[in-house]
Amino acid sequence: MEENLPPQEPTEDQATEESNVSYPEQTLWRQFGESKTDEDFYYNWIRLQIQFISNVHSCIIVAGPPDTGPFTPVSFWPKEHREQHELAEVIERTLRERKGVVIRNTSAEVPASVDFFHIAYPIKAHDMLCGAVAFQIAPCPSDELQAIMRQLQWGVAWLENRVLRKDAEQERAFKQRITTVLDLAAGSLQDRFQAATTSFVTLLATRLNCDRVSIGFVKGGHVKVSALSHSAQFKKQMNLIRSINEAMNESVDQHSVIVYPKYDTADYILRSHEELARQHGNDSICTIPFFDKDGKGYGALTLERSEKQPFDSETAELCDNIAALVAPILEEKRRNDKLLIKKIGESVQLQAEKLVGPGHVLLKISLAVVLLLVIFFSFAKGDYRVTAKTTIEGAIQRAIVAPFDGYIFEQFARAGDTVDQGGMLCTLDSRDIHLQRVALESQKEQAFRKYREAMASSNRANMKIFREQMNQAEAQLELIRDQILRTKLTAPFDAVVVSGDLSQSLGSPVQRGQILFKVAPLHDYRLKLQVDERDIGEVKAEQSGALILNSLPNMKFPFTIEKITPVSSTKEGENYFLVEAKLGQVSERLRPGMEGFSKVDVGRRKLIWVWTHDLIDWVKLWVWSWWP
Repeated sequence: MEENLPPQEPTEDQATEESNVSYPEQTLWRQFGESKTDEDFYYNWIRLQIQFISNVHSCIIVAGPPDTGPFTPVSFWPKEHREQHELAEVIERTLRERKGVVIRNTSAEVPASVDFFHIAYPIKAHDMLCGAVAFQIAPCPSDELQAIMRQLQWGVAWLENRVLRKDAEQERAFKQRITTVLDLAAGSLQDRFQAATTSFVTLLATRLNCDRVSIGFVKGGHVKVSALSHSAQFKKQMNLIRSINEAMNESVDQHSVIVYPKYDTADYILRSHEELARQHGNDSICTIPFFDKDGKGYGALTLERSEKQPFDSETAELCDNIAALVAPILEEKRRNDKLLIKKIGESVQLQAEKLVGPGHVLLKISLAVVLLLVIFFSFAKGDYRVTAKTTIEGAIQRAIVAPFDGYIFEQFARAGDTVDQGGMLCTLDSRDIHLQRVALESQKEQAFRKYREAMASSNRANMKIFREQMNQAEAQLELIRDQILRTKLTAPFDAVVVSGDLSQSLGSPVQRGQILFKVAPLHDYRLKLQVDERDIGEVKAEQSGALILNSLPNMKFPFTIEKITPVSSTKEGENYFLVEAKLGQVSERLRPGMEGFSKVDVGRRKLIWVWTHDLIDWVKLWVWSWWP
């Protein structure tokens, strides 16, 4: 926002209109408009206000950080009257109340002839208190006092405008700095390290009007130039490159930003910078070192200008901010662009330096503990056990099938139920069979009557025929009676029903030989272990172990290996062998189909072998598969 100042010199056309404006007042306006520093601005403002406020004895302006303070004097009038304690009270009051204040000096120590009014008004910007201005004037009527306060209120607007302009300039400078930093950071986001560094230094040289910008990173313990602005290639044996390297190392060694010539009184060694300026013509040099989070230097940025454009503190700070954002990006790219073997070597070297060098006590203690544990477990032995997924099965499993074609009539048990020996499982519909039995009994009775008639007539031939018909009917009746008995399906022993549920199939037809139920004995089980093919060589018959079931995790069941099946099976992408074992302890809670995990006791082995043999075997197989 620009100040709308009155004309510094009146024109001929304005002479009549401005005839009432004196030449001294025009001079004051010109001086006020040409003020460069805050001190001149405030002082010339006071001089202008005195032109509109009569009988001013003294004046003071205080300013400070918005709202927070402290507020300190920044300008006085007259200049020789710097100790103005009499205005302290009105200043404090207007700062506290944040409004214009008028106080009359009625102190008994002051004669009535030198009685004064103290008038103060706050300076505010963005509704924040930035300071205050106070006048000491001679007594005057109330209407004149109001005019003075009104004039002071209008005049303070110039001071508030000054504060707003400074804030706007600072905000503009901050945005410009942020834009510069982000643009330069974007220029470093190339795919490859060399392209990114060259792009960055070239863009930086253009933005900051530098004759040359170079960037270097630590290699072999010293900073070496990696890229020059406007140069895709350069010879590292050049005297220029050696001089820049020495200047970068000088900055990194001193852990500080180096500006040559010095703009402050810091006591830095500038020998390499002086030599670079003397030999290669750029008399203004600024070097920014790069440091990681541990404070270790890993590179530097050197900017060169002519003597006519020295590096000030703001430019050096901007370069430092740019380096803080871009340097880690470039360092990461530099590390990623290295060969894998080199990355591994550097990582090993870094860890070795941490172990041998000072510091990193926790790392050293951790490594020592790990070494002690490895040594201990290399000699200590423990029980080695092979783990296998296990399923419980009945020692035998009996299938209950349909004895003939028929229909389901009634069900008494289903899967999961326990039944005693002879207990009913289900029955088949026997009505058709009973009808067949009645028909056969009738046929037998008819043959018997005919047999008696033939015997009464002494007809031996008919007697023999009818006797055979009687025997045939009797045989068919025996078959029917047996079928009637077999309509009742019972358990052959005390068992648990493993499978079979006919509750939803009553009345459904069944065919002869169709499996209706599967039962297994209640207290006679066997285990089937799925042993991984990598561990089957350790498992042998008669070995013992323990089983923990998923449904009974707090109970262990001992077992003994009985048989190893010499055929492998595949399940879920893994090969395993079935191993049969016999339980040594049986519980009422066991049921066929339960699953869990078994551990087979193999023997004692070194603990380090127990934990690493799978990995070692895998590595051996992998090497063997690739070995020519």
